[in-house]
Amino acid sequence: MIGLKSMKQFLLLFFLPLCLMGQNNGAIWPDTDGVHINAHGGGILRYGKRYYWYGEHKSDNTSAALVGITCYSSTDLRHWHNEGVALSVSDSVGSDIERGCTMERPKVIYNPRTKEFVLWFHLELKGQGYGAARSAVAVSKSPAGPFRYLRSGRINPGRWPENIDTAAVALLRPENYKEWWTPQWRKAIATGLFVGRDRAGGQMARDMTLYVDKDGKAYHLYSSEDNLTLQLAELTPDYTAHTGRYWRIAPGGQNEAPTLFFSHGRYWLIASGCTGWTPNAARLFSAPTITGPWTYHGNPCRGEGAEKTFGTQGTFILQTSKHHFLFMADEWRPHHPIDARYLWLPIRFDKKTKLPYLEYQTHKAGL
Repeated sequence: MIGLKSMKQFLLLFFLPLCLMGQNNGAIWPDTDGVHINAHGGGILRYGKRYYWYGEHKSDNTSAALVGITCYSSTDLRHWHNEGVALSVSDSVGSDIERGCTMERPKVIYNPRTKEFVLWFHLELKGQGYGAARSAVAVSKSPAGPFRYLRSGRINPGRWPENIDTAAVALLRPENYKEWWTPQWRKAIATGLFVGRDRAGGQMARDMTLYVDKDGKAYHLYSSEDNLTLQLAELTPDYTAHTGRYWRIAPGGQNEAPTLFFSHGRYWLIASGCTGWTPNAARLFSAPTITGPWTYHGNPCRGEGAEKTFGTQGTFILQTSKHHFLFMADEWRPHHPIDARYLWLPIRFDKKTKLPYLEYQTHKAGL
């Protein structure tokens, strides 16, 4: 049985922060200086007794990176101190991270072997729209940075996914699929048309997250193949590169904004559809191993606003204790990017279906 003291600690560490955070869902969330937190598309790392929240710094009129990736720290997940810019844009013309580029979905993991904090993010080169579709990596000896930029590029050039039929891909002729969205084109995409197209130069990578498994292996999960297929790539032991091993998830399913967690003996993935800045219904998948096979379970959201994920798009899932998880999402405001809001909801499990679900409640009812 859990003791009274332990129960009080649990209530303070889990339920109280949840109730407090519920007050900020869809509202201005001021940091300890009274300024709205500017860490969009972000993720959280727990290190020692503090949480570190990394995110995109957005400006009044643009989502282009004019400052860089910001970092905030907290001991209670409610009150956040601005630690400053963890990775700054560069003023050097032609730099990968030149001011005005696109830096999205930053995530940080800690490597106990190298004692380094490793930052990955989706990078688009300045003036090239979303054509580069690169992943970028930086490292730091401190959780708050500053991070040292290493490199960017496409993923696993010259390599095939572990779960693809290369013989079937070899039979595809790109000239036969110039018209998109036809049944034949969709079938070719699922088979691996765009994997083959991008194989030499490396796979595209946009919306992304990182995940460290129980055995210490780290994985990079990202939207690829022109946002038509999710891919999961294994990282090297130092977490700063890819090993060459990767797997496709839901080929041709048009999923982005992936988030990942493990609970109840299964891996769970919550993603969104591809509708730009406009919210859509979240999508739930599960698998017995992190590399699959993955099963689709529909929309995990319930209640009013469920068909649009309560007006948001997921960015990260934070494990707060052994069996408790928080779904973090952004309420985008593309016409005033800096004013984008946040939604954090506890992930619950249905007693009958055993599936995780999300249900929005206002702060009056608590979380």
